[in-house]
Amino acid sequence: MLDTPPITRLTKRSEFLACAQAPSCAKGAVVVQARARGDDDPAVRVGFTATKRIGGAVQRNRAKRRMREAARRVLPDHARPGHDYVLIARGGVITRPWDRLLDDVKTALVRLAADRPAPQIR
Repeated sequence: MLDTPPITRLTKRSEFLACAQAPSCAKGAVVVQARARGDDDPAVRVGFTATKRIGGAVQRNRAKRRMREAARRVLPDHARPGHDYVLIARGGVITRPWDRLLDDVKTALVRLAADRPAPQIR
């Protein structure tokens, strides 16, 4: 089994804003933003957001819970070390079938990884 880097959470607004300037990929019910941090830390950091367009607090919390679980299952296999990711809920994230939601997140991560070359290891 491959050694996966630790996965932690983004907590500061400035971290979310930095990811907002990075490349993104909208797929199905989620938008994934990915940013290479450029430091030597191999940890993968991830944050989640859902706007009021998703619905009230109950719907936004449900959307974020679903995205957190999807990220927990998909990121260890598809995230790149040293990157920050933000998953943004789109309309339908709550009603999307679970398998399709997992596929949306996986496809977005793969597409973002394909768009940029792998970092050089020294």
